[in-house]
Amino acid sequence: MRIYDRKDAEMKINELGQTDKAFFFIFSYDLNRAYIEETDCIDSNELMAAFPSFSNVPQGLTYRKDIPQFEFCKPDRDQYERSINLVKQNQCKGNSYLANLTCRVPIKTNLTMRDIFLRSQAKYRCWLKDKFVCFSPETFVKIEEGIISSYPMKGTIDASLPNAEQLLIDNVKETAEHATIVDLIRNDLSQVAERVTVKRYRYVEHLTTNRGEILQTSSEIAGRLTDYYRRHLGEMLLRLLPAGSITGAPKPKTIQIISEAEGYERGFYTGVMGYSQSGNMDTAVMIRFIDQENGKLFYKAGGGITAQSNNDDEYNEVIEKIYVPIY
Repeated sequence: MRIYDRKDAEMKINELGQTDKAFFFIFSYDLNRAYIEETDCIDSNELMAAFPSFSNVPQGLTYRKDIPQFEFCKPDRDQYERSINLVKQNQCKGNSYLANLTCRVPIKTNLTMRDIFLRSQAKYRCWLKDKFVCFSPETFVKIEEGIISSYPMKGTIDASLPNAEQLLIDNVKETAEHATIVDLIRNDLSQVAERVTVKRYRYVEHLTTNRGEILQTSSEIAGRLTDYYRRHLGEMLLRLLPAGSITGAPKPKTIQIISEAEGYERGFYTGVMGYSQSGNMDTAVMIRFIDQENGKLFYKAGGGITAQSNNDDEYNEVIEKIYVPIY
Protein backbone atom coordinates (compact mmCIF):
# COMPACT_ATOMS: atom_id res chain seq x y z
CA MET A 1 0.00 0.00 0.00
CA ARG A 2 1.17 3.51 -0.77
CA ILE A 3 2.06 5.70 2.16
CA TYR A 4 0.96 9.36 2.08
CA ASP A 5 2.19 12.42 3.94
CA ARG A 6 -0.30 14.59 5.79
CA LYS A 7 -1.07 17.01 2.95
CA ASP A 8 -1.49 14.33 0.29
CA ALA A 9 -3.58 12.18 2.64
CA GLU A 10 -6.00 15.04 3.24
CA MET A 11 -6.36 15.65 -0.49
CA LYS A 12 -6.81 11.94 -1.27
CA ILE A 13 -9.57 11.44 1.32
CA ASN A 14 -11.28 14.67 0.22
CA GLU A 15 -11.28 13.28 -3.32
CA LEU A 16 -12.48 9.77 -2.45
CA GLY A 17 -15.10 11.12 -0.04
CA GLN A 18 -16.90 12.85 -2.89
CA THR A 19 -17.33 9.60 -4.80
CA ASP A 20 -19.18 6.34 -4.16
CA LYS A 21 -15.89 4.44 -3.88
CA ALA A 22 -15.27 2.49 -0.67
CA PHE A 23 -11.86 3.04 0.86
CA PHE A 24 -9.82 2.18 3.95
CA PHE A 25 -7.27 4.41 5.67
CA ILE A 26 -4.81 4.40 8.57
CA PHE A 27 -3.25 7.52 10.14
CA SER A 28 -0.20 7.50 12.39
CA TYR A 29 -0.45 9.28 15.73
CA ASP A 30 1.61 12.25 14.49
CA LEU A 31 -0.47 12.36 11.25
CA ASN A 32 2.67 12.45 9.10
CA ARG A 33 2.08 8.98 7.64
CA ALA A 34 -1.11 7.50 6.23
CA TYR A 35 -2.14 4.44 4.25
CA ILE A 36 -5.13 4.97 1.97
CA GLU A 37 -6.51 2.44 -0.49
CA GLU A 38 -9.77 1.71 -2.26
CA THR A 39 -11.09 -1.49 -0.72
CA ASP A 40 -11.25 -3.28 -4.09
CA CYS A 41 -7.49 -2.77 -4.44
CA ILE A 42 -6.37 -4.01 -1.00
CA ASP A 43 -4.22 -7.15 -1.06
CA SER A 44 -5.28 -9.26 1.93
CA ASN A 45 -1.77 -10.75 2.02
CA GLU A 46 -0.54 -7.28 2.98
CA LEU A 47 -3.44 -5.83 5.00
CA MET A 48 -6.58 -7.27 6.57
CA ALA A 49 -9.26 -5.36 8.41
CA ALA A 50 -12.50 -6.38 10.10
CA PHE A 51 -14.95 -3.63 11.05
CA PRO A 52 -18.70 -3.79 11.78
CA SER A 53 -19.30 -2.35 8.31
CA PHE A 54 -16.36 -3.83 6.37
CA SER A 55 -14.13 -6.88 6.17
CA ASN A 56 -11.64 -8.05 3.57
CA VAL A 57 -10.72 -11.24 5.45
CA PRO A 58 -10.90 -14.18 3.00
CA GLN A 59 -12.91 -17.24 3.99
CA GLY A 60 -11.09 -20.35 5.14
CA LEU A 61 -7.76 -18.86 6.20
CA THR A 62 -5.63 -21.13 8.35
CA TYR A 63 -3.83 -20.09 11.51
CA ARG A 64 -2.18 -21.60 14.58
CA LYS A 65 -4.75 -23.01 16.98
CA ASP A 66 -2.38 -23.63 19.89
CA ILE A 67 -3.35 -22.40 23.33
CA PRO A 68 -2.11 -18.79 23.32
CA GLN A 69 1.08 -18.18 25.27
CA PHE A 70 1.53 -14.52 26.10
CA GLU A 71 4.38 -13.25 28.25
CA PHE A 72 5.47 -9.71 29.01
CA CYS A 73 7.74 -7.86 31.36
CA LYS A 74 5.89 -5.31 33.43
CA PRO A 75 6.80 -1.69 32.65
CA ASP A 76 9.76 -0.44 34.67
CA ARG A 77 8.10 0.90 37.82
CA ASP A 78 10.68 3.59 38.53
CA GLN A 79 10.65 4.87 34.96
CA TYR A 80 6.85 4.95 34.90
CA GLU A 81 6.88 6.79 38.23
CA ARG A 82 9.17 9.45 36.75
CA SER A 83 6.92 9.80 33.71
CA ILE A 84 3.76 10.13 35.81
CA ASN A 85 5.38 12.69 38.08
CA LEU A 86 6.56 14.77 35.13
CA VAL A 87 2.98 14.88 33.85
CA LYS A 88 1.57 15.71 37.28
CA GLN A 89 4.13 18.50 37.80
CA ASN A 90 2.87 20.12 34.61
CA GLN A 91 -0.71 19.65 35.75
CA CYS A 92 0.02 21.36 39.06
CA LYS A 93 1.36 24.31 37.04
CA GLY A 94 -1.89 24.47 35.07
CA ASN A 95 -0.35 23.29 31.79
CA SER A 96 -2.65 20.27 31.48
CA TYR A 97 -5.78 18.90 33.16
CA LEU A 98 -5.71 15.40 31.69
CA ALA A 99 -2.92 13.53 29.89
CA ASN A 100 -2.95 10.08 28.33
CA LEU A 101 0.43 8.60 29.26
CA THR A 102 1.55 5.45 27.41
CA CYS A 103 4.48 3.04 27.37
CA ARG A 104 5.90 0.23 25.23
CA VAL A 105 6.31 -3.24 26.70
CA PRO A 106 8.31 -6.11 25.13
CA ILE A 107 6.19 -9.26 24.73
CA LYS A 108 6.69 -12.88 23.72
CA THR A 109 4.01 -15.10 22.23
CA ASN A 110 3.73 -18.35 20.30
CA LEU A 111 1.39 -16.59 17.85
CA THR A 112 2.24 -14.37 14.90
CA MET A 113 0.60 -10.96 14.55
CA ARG A 114 -1.48 -12.47 11.74
CA ASP A 115 -2.60 -15.29 14.07
CA ILE A 116 -3.57 -12.74 16.70
CA PHE A 117 -5.60 -10.79 14.14
CA LEU A 118 -7.46 -13.88 12.92
CA ARG A 119 -8.17 -15.25 16.41
CA SER A 120 -8.94 -12.08 18.36
CA GLN A 121 -12.45 -10.84 19.11
CA ALA A 122 -12.78 -7.06 18.93
CA LYS A 123 -15.05 -4.47 17.38
CA TYR A 124 -12.27 -3.17 15.15
CA ARG A 125 -9.32 -5.26 13.97
CA CYS A 126 -6.47 -4.52 11.59
CA TRP A 127 -3.28 -6.33 10.57
CA LEU A 128 -0.54 -4.78 8.45
CA LYS A 129 2.09 -7.30 7.40
CA ASP A 130 5.36 -7.05 9.36
CA LYS A 131 4.15 -3.80 10.94
CA PHE A 132 1.40 -4.19 13.54
CA VAL A 133 -1.84 -5.76 14.69
CA CYS A 134 -4.59 -3.79 16.40
CA PHE A 135 -7.72 -5.07 18.15
CA SER A 136 -9.49 -1.94 19.31
CA PRO A 137 -12.77 -1.64 21.22
CA GLU A 138 -12.92 2.17 20.83
CA THR A 139 -14.83 4.02 18.11
CA PHE A 140 -13.32 7.39 17.21
CA VAL A 141 -16.02 8.96 15.00
CA LYS A 142 -18.86 7.56 12.92
CA ILE A 143 -20.70 9.46 10.19
CA GLU A 144 -24.13 8.23 9.13
CA GLU A 145 -26.34 10.33 6.89
CA GLY A 146 -24.58 13.51 7.95
CA ILE A 147 -24.62 12.83 11.70
CA ILE A 148 -21.15 12.59 13.25
CA SER A 149 -20.82 10.74 16.55
CA SER A 150 -17.86 10.07 18.84
CA TYR A 151 -17.55 7.54 21.65
CA PRO A 152 -14.63 8.37 23.99
CA MET A 153 -13.65 5.51 26.29
CA LYS A 154 -12.19 6.45 29.68
CA GLY A 155 -12.13 4.48 32.92
CA THR A 156 -11.12 0.82 33.40
CA ILE A 157 -11.48 -1.75 36.17
CA ASP A 158 -11.01 -5.49 36.68
CA ALA A 159 -14.52 -6.95 36.40
CA SER A 160 -13.73 -9.70 38.92
CA LEU A 161 -13.51 -7.21 41.79
CA PRO A 162 -16.53 -7.21 44.14
CA ASN A 163 -19.02 -4.51 43.03
CA ALA A 164 -16.65 -3.62 40.19
CA GLU A 165 -19.19 -1.64 38.16
CA GLN A 166 -20.22 0.51 41.14
CA LEU A 167 -16.58 1.04 42.12
CA LEU A 168 -15.86 2.30 38.62
CA ILE A 169 -18.88 4.60 38.52
CA ASP A 170 -18.16 6.01 42.00
CA ASN A 171 -14.42 6.55 41.47
CA VAL A 172 -13.83 10.29 41.82
CA LYS A 173 -10.70 10.37 39.67
CA GLU A 174 -12.28 8.31 36.88
CA THR A 175 -15.39 10.51 36.98
CA ALA A 176 -13.33 13.69 36.63
CA GLU A 177 -11.21 12.19 33.86
CA HIS A 178 -14.26 11.11 31.90
CA ALA A 179 -15.95 14.50 32.28
CA THR A 180 -12.82 16.23 30.98
CA ILE A 181 -12.54 14.05 27.90
CA VAL A 182 -16.24 14.37 27.08
CA ASP A 183 -15.92 18.16 27.23
CA LEU A 184 -12.84 18.01 24.99
CA ILE A 185 -14.53 15.78 22.40
CA ARG A 186 -17.66 17.95 22.43
CA ASN A 187 -15.47 20.96 21.72
CA ASP A 188 -13.61 19.09 18.96
CA LEU A 189 -16.83 18.04 17.23
CA SER A 190 -18.12 21.60 17.43
CA GLN A 191 -15.33 22.59 15.02
CA VAL A 192 -16.89 20.50 12.24
CA ALA A 193 -20.53 20.02 13.29
CA GLU A 194 -23.60 21.89 14.50
CA ARG A 195 -25.92 21.19 17.45
CA VAL A 196 -23.40 18.97 19.23
CA THR A 197 -24.86 17.24 22.30
CA VAL A 198 -24.01 14.41 24.72
CA LYS A 199 -26.43 11.58 23.88
CA ARG A 200 -25.24 9.07 26.51
CA TYR A 201 -22.91 9.66 29.44
CA ARG A 202 -20.64 7.17 31.22
CA TYR A 203 -22.27 3.91 30.23
CA VAL A 204 -20.41 0.71 31.13
CA GLU A 205 -19.12 -1.76 28.56
CA HIS A 206 -17.81 -5.30 29.21
CA LEU A 207 -14.65 -6.45 27.41
CA THR A 208 -13.44 -10.05 27.47
CA THR A 209 -9.67 -10.68 27.39
CA ASN A 210 -7.33 -13.65 27.59
CA ARG A 211 -6.93 -12.83 31.32
CA GLY A 212 -10.61 -12.32 32.15
CA GLU A 213 -13.16 -9.54 31.86
CA ILE A 214 -12.64 -5.80 32.32
CA LEU A 215 -15.15 -2.96 32.50
CA GLN A 216 -14.79 0.40 30.76
CA THR A 217 -16.92 3.52 30.66
CA SER A 218 -17.80 5.38 27.46
CA SER A 219 -20.00 8.28 26.35
CA GLU A 220 -21.71 9.19 23.08
CA ILE A 221 -21.47 12.72 21.65
CA ALA A 222 -23.12 13.67 18.35
CA GLY A 223 -23.90 16.57 16.02
CA ARG A 224 -24.74 17.32 12.39
CA LEU A 225 -21.69 17.62 10.15
CA THR A 226 -21.62 20.94 8.29
CA ASP A 227 -22.08 20.91 4.53
CA TYR A 228 -18.49 22.02 4.03
CA TYR A 229 -17.00 19.13 5.98
CA ARG A 230 -19.36 16.62 4.39
CA ARG A 231 -17.58 17.56 1.14
CA HIS A 232 -14.10 17.63 2.73
CA LEU A 233 -13.78 14.46 4.83
CA GLY A 234 -9.98 14.55 4.80
CA GLU A 235 -9.90 18.07 6.16
CA MET A 236 -12.54 17.11 8.73
CA LEU A 237 -10.45 14.20 10.03
CA LEU A 238 -7.34 16.32 10.39
CA ARG A 239 -9.27 18.98 12.31
CA LEU A 240 -10.18 16.32 14.88
CA LEU A 241 -6.91 14.38 15.08
CA PRO A 242 -5.06 13.25 17.07
CA ALA A 243 -7.94 11.85 19.11
CA GLY A 244 -8.65 13.61 22.39
CA SER A 245 -9.01 10.35 24.33
CA ILE A 246 -5.36 9.43 23.72
CA THR A 247 -3.87 12.91 24.14
CA GLY A 248 -5.58 15.05 26.78
CA ALA A 249 -6.66 18.58 27.56
CA PRO A 250 -5.76 21.16 26.51
CA LYS A 251 -4.69 19.12 23.53
CA PRO A 252 -1.74 21.05 21.98
CA LYS A 253 0.19 21.59 25.23
CA THR A 254 -0.59 18.11 26.54
CA ILE A 255 0.82 16.54 23.36
CA GLN A 256 4.13 18.29 24.11
CA ILE A 257 4.09 17.10 27.73
CA ILE A 258 3.40 13.44 26.96
CA SER A 259 6.02 13.42 24.20
CA GLU A 260 8.63 14.40 26.78
CA ALA A 261 7.29 12.03 29.43
CA GLU A 262 6.99 8.93 27.23
CA GLY A 263 10.39 9.08 25.57
CA TYR A 264 9.49 6.95 22.55
CA GLU A 265 7.74 7.35 19.20
CA ARG A 266 4.17 6.03 19.21
CA GLY A 267 4.18 5.38 15.46
CA PHE A 268 0.75 4.13 14.38
CA TYR A 269 -0.25 3.32 17.96
CA THR A 270 -3.09 5.70 19.04
CA GLY A 271 -3.52 6.77 15.44
CA VAL A 272 -6.84 6.18 13.68
CA MET A 273 -8.03 3.59 11.17
CA GLY A 274 -11.26 3.84 9.23
CA TYR A 275 -13.57 2.73 6.46
CA SER A 276 -15.64 5.11 4.34
CA GLN A 277 -18.08 4.99 1.45
CA SER A 278 -20.55 7.49 -0.02
CA GLY A 279 -19.94 10.05 2.72
CA ASN A 280 -20.48 7.62 5.59
CA MET A 281 -17.54 6.66 7.78
CA ASP A 282 -16.61 4.36 10.66
CA THR A 283 -13.29 4.90 12.45
CA ALA A 284 -11.47 3.50 15.47
CA VAL A 285 -8.75 4.73 17.80
CA MET A 286 -5.80 2.37 17.48
CA ILE A 287 -5.48 1.21 21.07
CA ARG A 288 -4.86 -2.44 22.13
CA PHE A 289 -1.91 -2.55 19.80
CA ILE A 290 1.14 -4.73 19.09
CA ASP A 291 3.84 -3.70 16.66
CA GLN A 292 7.10 -5.17 15.42
CA GLU A 293 10.48 -3.45 15.59
CA ASN A 294 13.71 -5.16 14.51
CA GLY A 295 12.05 -8.56 14.76
CA LYS A 296 10.75 -8.00 18.30
CA LEU A 297 7.15 -7.46 19.41
CA PHE A 298 6.01 -4.62 21.63
CA TYR A 299 2.65 -4.02 23.27
CA LYS A 300 1.77 -0.35 23.71
CA ALA A 301 -0.67 0.68 26.42
CA GLY A 302 -1.52 3.63 28.63
CA GLY A 303 -4.06 5.51 30.70
CA GLY A 304 -5.30 8.94 31.68
CA ILE A 305 -3.37 10.92 34.30
CA THR A 306 -4.76 13.77 36.38
CA ALA A 307 -3.24 15.71 39.27
CA GLN A 308 -5.34 13.52 41.61
CA SER A 309 -4.13 10.23 40.13
CA ASN A 310 -2.83 7.53 42.45
CA ASN A 311 0.43 6.42 40.84
CA ASP A 312 0.04 2.79 41.92
CA ASP A 313 -3.47 2.65 40.48
CA GLU A 314 -2.30 4.12 37.17
CA TYR A 315 0.56 1.63 36.92
CA ASN A 316 -1.81 -1.27 37.60
CA GLU A 317 -4.31 0.02 35.04
CA VAL A 318 -1.66 -0.10 32.32
CA ILE A 319 -0.90 -3.71 33.20
CA GLU A 320 -4.63 -4.58 33.01
CA LYS A 321 -4.69 -3.25 29.45
CA ILE A 322 -1.91 -5.53 28.24
CA TYR A 323 -4.00 -8.37 26.85
CA VAL A 324 -5.15 -10.07 23.69
CA PRO A 325 -8.91 -10.66 23.21
CA ILE A 326 -8.58 -14.38 22.46
CA TYR A 327 -10.91 -16.59 24.48
